Amino acid sequence: MWLLLLAAGLLGALGVAGQDFKVQESLLLKSLGLRAKPSPRAPAPVPPLLWKMFRRRTFPLAAEKKPADACWVDEFSVPGNIIRVFPDQGGFIHREEPESWVCLQKRLYFNFSALEDAEELTMAQLQIRFSHSSYQAPGLGPPFELSLYKASQMALRGMSTHAYSRNLLVEQSFLHLHKSFLFNLTEVAKSWRDSGRNLGLILEIASPRAGVLCSRLDSFLDVSLLVITLAPKHCKGGRAKRSSHYVPAGVSNICKPRRLYVSFGDIGWENWIIAPQGYLANYCLGECPFPLTEELNSTNHAILQTMVHSLDPEGTPQPCCVPVRLSPISILYYDNDDNVVLRHYEDMVVDECGCR
Repeated sequence: MWLLLLAAGLLGALGVAGQDFKVQESLLLKSLGLRAKPSPRAPAPVPPLLWKMFRRRTFPLAAEKKPADACWVDEFSVPGNIIRVFPDQGGFIHREEPESWVCLQKRLYFNFSALEDAEELTMAQLQIRFSHSSYQAPGLGPPFELSLYKASQMALRGMSTHAYSRNLLVEQSFLHLHKSFLFNLTEVAKSWRDSGRNLGLILEIASPRAGVLCSRLDSFLDVSLLVITLAPKHCKGGRAKRSSHYVPAGVSNICKPRRLYVSFGDIGWENWIIAPQGYLANYCLGECPFPLTEELNSTNHAILQTMVHSLDPEGTPQPCCVPVRLSPISILYYDNDDNVVLRHYEDMVVDECGCR
């Protein structure tokens, strides 16, 4: 993967024909799980939780004794290497004959088309947030009732929400609107994928004094679904410990890592990659001379090849200087559907080189 990224940057810098660059870019984007280069139309704000998770993976605390596992999400104790936040795309349900106690009814829908078939869904958490505070006088009891249903039949125009099938998932009473509600909907989200039938949810909020407390309630409502998935083909079971030493750019011709900083802005990706703006990718360069030393991380095959090369330099090439230890990075970006995604990519940073 890092080789493709390096190739894309070098091709652009050398002014190679635009079509060739597009081919290289397409190959890389496909390896990153994207259909094409994203072009966010109305980028949503990055949820604070994703910022926190990204920073923890990029700048781990000194108190953390072991490096983070690229395929495990510590914050929720579930396996995963892709974290997405899907915004609600459903609309409000307008009733011809309003019920006096119902503040609002809303269909919630989350487009799962961005999920690849090979991804295993490990967690889904619904967040319902209100940006407005409304308190009930003390001693009068909870003024609001929240009900969440799983829709099992598509609503038709003019059909009452009670006339078609819906399954109650949760009911909760609350006093005010300035807090967030979190609901674990993992099994519901899995059923949407397994059945291929995603009709979404129905959110209903009611109050005995709807006329007093429900004014403009819909304008203060924000709903999203955080989904964690595991893409096994991008997992290697654990995150390698990142090398912390400075990679020299010295003049030695011996095989070793060389410093290479990749700027996403230089390859035209700055409008969809949120963070980081770039990273130290490095690359391997140098000779594998005879005799090979232990420091060159050589295989037995490479040792024999360099011995033969010393006897027949014209007929047998030297071993190649290649990466032998790489580590992952985390990238926060907008995908092709404008969802905010935090994803961990293996084999992005060259930590050590060797003769192979």
